[in-house]
Amino acid sequence: MMSLSLIWGIVIAVCCCLYLLGMRRRQMGEPPLENGLIPYLGCALQFGANPLEFLRANQRKHGHVFTCRLMGNYVHFITNPLSYHKVLCHGKYFDWKKFHFTASAKAFGHRSIDPSDGNTTDTISKTIIKTLQGDALSSLTEAMMGNLQLVLRPQGPPQPPTPTWVTEGMYSFCYRVMFEAGYLTLFGRDLAGQDAQKALILNSLDNFKQFDKIFPALVAGFPIHVFKTGHYAREKLTEGLRLQKFRERDHISELVRFLNDTFATLDDTERAKSLLAVLWASQANTIPATFWSLFQMIRNPEAMKAATEEVNKTLENAGQKVSFEDSPIHLNQTQLDNMPVLDSIIKESLRLSSASLNIRTAKEDFTLHLQDGSYNIRKDDIIALYPQLMHLDPEIYPDPLTFKYDRYLDENGKTKTTFYNTSWRYNGFGSSSVQSLSCVRLFATP
Repeated sequence: MMSLSLIWGIVIAVCCCLYLLGMRRRQMGEPPLENGLIPYLGCALQFGANPLEFLRANQRKHGHVFTCRLMGNYVHFITNPLSYHKVLCHGKYFDWKKFHFTASAKAFGHRSIDPSDGNTTDTISKTIIKTLQGDALSSLTEAMMGNLQLVLRPQGPPQPPTPTWVTEGMYSFCYRVMFEAGYLTLFGRDLAGQDAQKALILNSLDNFKQFDKIFPALVAGFPIHVFKTGHYAREKLTEGLRLQKFRERDHISELVRFLNDTFATLDDTERAKSLLAVLWASQANTIPATFWSLFQMIRNPEAMKAATEEVNKTLENAGQKVSFEDSPIHLNQTQLDNMPVLDSIIKESLRLSSASLNIRTAKEDFTLHLQDGSYNIRKDDIIALYPQLMHLDPEIYPDPLTFKYDRYLDENGKTKTTFYNTSWRYNGFGSSSVQSLSCVRLFATP
């Protein structure tokens, strides 16, 4: 009878053979390859621990283009900002929707909403564009401004002063205010049952926090049943977005109304899970953007002074003022957009804190022609751009780790849109969320 140690030795040897057989080999013309030591995970743990340092280390080792295995996928990282526009010029070879549709289905538990799978139509992208531009965007902005003031200045008879201050952490405060205002803006108000509405939103807030913690793992492919608390939180969030709930609400956003029609082929649970994706997309970037912008302003007296003066001037020009006794303030989209100091503060805060990935999936084998050379890309591989490499480049942004509230202002106090690295010109801010920028402007003005 074989000894236990021999059996384990055979098992380990078989696993190693299977791992080596399944490992990708770099072929002629492909970028340098990092498979990682752990099957399937590849380099995911190192990347997740510190993405910026991981990419910089591989950039020093391999150059500006390299491939890493992450959670079973092969990701080609493009780290030279001069090549970003070259990547986008190969758009006919990319399917940016495939990754997002797949990630959404994994994270939120709904069936695929990719039109090619037959569950929805091609109108989904048109719907989102239609309801987030022009007059529809102005209506959404107006609703968000009203709801922010509703949350910050609750209606009802004046309450007697309390003998002690109520204290709350800044991040918790931003999280609570932006979540409640955003929820009301998207999904409407229950005018007949405001106490029940408040309870629903506060419960949803707690569940959203639990769900958001496990979101990266879900996108990476881990089954949600591994996370008992997160799974429960997702199901409770879904319950609050069922069709029956919307019959009790007024002022539902045009976006949600159109999506309800677009998802008409889905059952009630699937539809609610799809709307949960909308809720997450509206909050996941907006809340951190609000916190970091407020944090940087508070710790920088010059920034706070400049922003306060700009807001007061804007309100004065609009014939309005901040007062708990007067009616809520109202600024239109043009007035909000004409606040370059606040715009610069938000962009500078995002530059220091944002760590997003821009992702495209290859639809077929092709050759990617970049500033640094040409590389063969295989079908279903992922191309990833990491803008923070550019945002923290000292040749583009001098003293990049220091917050400078006026970095995005020119000598005339107007919005600065171009930056330079030697002889190359860059767009002032890439990979930013328009919705996040707009919501933070609103947060700063009530």
